[in-house]
Amino acid sequence: MAMVEAFEVMAGRFRGCMVGALMGDCLGAPFEGEPRNSRSVLNSYFKRLCDPDLKVPYKQYTDDTAMTRCVAQSLISQKSYNATDMAKRFVKEYYAEPKRGYGANVTDVFAALRASKFKDVYGPAAIQFNGRGSYGNGGAMRVAPVALFCCATRRQELIDIARDMALITHGNRLGYNGAVLQCLAVYEALQTPINTLDTVKFVENLITKMREVETPQEDDIVDEGEEPYVYVMRLEKILELMEHGDSVSCERVEEELGVYISAHMSVPTAIYSFIRATNPIADIETENEFQRTLQFAVSLGGDTDTIASMAGSIAGAYYGIAKIPENLQRHCEALSDAVQQADDLFSLRDTNTST
Repeated sequence: MAMVEAFEVMAGRFRGCMVGALMGDCLGAPFEGEPRNSRSVLNSYFKRLCDPDLKVPYKQYTDDTAMTRCVAQSLISQKSYNATDMAKRFVKEYYAEPKRGYGANVTDVFAALRASKFKDVYGPAAIQFNGRGSYGNGGAMRVAPVALFCCATRRQELIDIARDMALITHGNRLGYNGAVLQCLAVYEALQTPINTLDTVKFVENLITKMREVETPQEDDIVDEGEEPYVYVMRLEKILELMEHGDSVSCERVEEELGVYISAHMSVPTAIYSFIRATNPIADIETENEFQRTLQFAVSLGGDTDTIASMAGSIAGAYYGIAKIPENLQRHCEALSDAVQQADDLFSLRDTNTST
């Protein structure tokens, strides 16, 4: 009986992760680009959406979810990481629905991949920005399925796949290491037994892994004077902010961690949003920790859809689908697809390999 319950709980956490990522994207997108969002406005927004009698059009997903779906489907269909297959899915998805909010730089990569017939799937991203590559959060925003796919494997395999998946579009170490950190955060949440979360230990574990990840290798390009341990430093900043509890203002979060499209100024913010929401937050009117995570992430302003999506995937992996309000779920486009992909990934959890 205990084994059956554990099986069902983990399956629910897979669903929570994929649905959480979708919900953060769909519900956060209407607020993208705002400097900061009033918590009273957000309370009204979420309260309205939680009304079971409300009938409104779906909240559409953006490029965040479009690419996350591609990552998941590639892993499901190939039962392994296949860079060419994944790149082809990205390109096909973009040209089928180009108006999902893609950035100009990533669409240049897609055009180059298609023109080259995918001869070198990592080449176009590597030469962007005079060979420095992009340090945006596009790799991190779509990485959640990798954490699910690798839940029963060595941690190093997770790191390798997360990095390589990001390298298809983001050749800068800040870009692909941001994807690694986000993947590790989802994995850590997934592996932490419910109701046992030690938030300090959670961050310290990420610091330990990222110190290894960020140690420069021979082929890493690190500019003179550049701090090699950017993510370690930001995780340490999260520990400092945690010492001040609920007194930390949105302005300070923006100043210390960022709310922007660069990976190093959004991934740590998503992690902090998850941690901050484990306790009540002033002026956020919900007792539901998952919903509180999204509301806090969106309240920060800036790149709200991506930060809320990343925070939602972490929170969903920890709390599971049962803790995510159904009345919020139903407003998100392609909800059933997210659930199905989560189930498919769960069925593969003991069979994955990388090629």
